[in-house]
Amino acid sequence: MAAIDDKITKLETQLKQAKAQRQKVEARKRAATSKMTRQQDTRKKILVGAAILAKVERGEWPKEKLLAMLETTLTRADDRALFDLQAPATEPAFLDDVDPDTVDIPKLVTLPRS
Repeated sequence: MAAIDDKITKLETQLKQAKAQRQKVEARKRAATSKMTRQQDTRKKILVGAAILAKVERGEWPKEKLLAMLETTLTRADDRALFDLQAPATEPAFLDDVDPDTVDIPKLVTLPRS
């Protein structure tokens, strides 16, 4: 009986190892697929950008239209600098001419408890 229990334990261990090996293989496949997808996405973006820039350079697409699109799309300061766009505002535009020393800031009001 002990021999059978030992054999069962050995087979269960082998099964666990085989399942772990299968999980590793599947994880590698998923990682490779994910990497390929990211590479393809990056390549698409580069090709689309190159096509649009070529059209702008040939005068087939207005540069103003490209800059307007980039103005609304790009948010990072270093990305915007590549196209000579102003850095994004850090405060809402309605606060541009406001002096913080002259603005009345509402005080916290505490209401009595009922």
